[in-house]
Amino acid sequence: MAHTIDYRSLLETAVAEARQGLAEGGIPIGAALFNNDGNLLGCGHNRRIQENDPSVHGETDAFRKAGRQRRYRDTIMVTTLAPCWYCSGLVRQFNIGTVVVGESVNFSGGIDWLRENGVTVIDLHDEECIAMLGDYIAANPEVWNEDIGED
Repeated sequence: MAHTIDYRSLLETAVAEARQGLAEGGIPIGAALFNNDGNLLGCGHNRRIQENDPSVHGETDAFRKAGRQRRYRDTIMVTTLAPCWYCSGLVRQFNIGTVVVGESVNFSGGIDWLRENGVTVIDLHDEECIAMLGDYIAANPEVWNEDIGED
């Protein structure tokens, strides 16, 4: 019998990370890396503001905290927001097989490019993710534009 992953359940870990980032005064984007059995390998959140480090996006933080894996094709990156080009590049570089996106309304990132390159992308259109980041962007447009590399 095939094992079915509950992607919404996996998203809860990323959402908790996003909430933590927001509570720390940062951008509310969280992520988690799981194996194909749904076991958590690592989780993290955007800490660009907290650490004054532009490279600490949610996906990169989760990826680093997962530690070395023999291969990534059988992993699932779950993120509250469609990955930016930087994080989409990480997915492609390490051949992560599946990306689960909480939302792509506020920012669509590289999800079309990921799909074109064989990555399975599942967009959950999660209302909490949409509202959390949408509210943050409305209140902090300059910080958001810096995060996505806009002037």
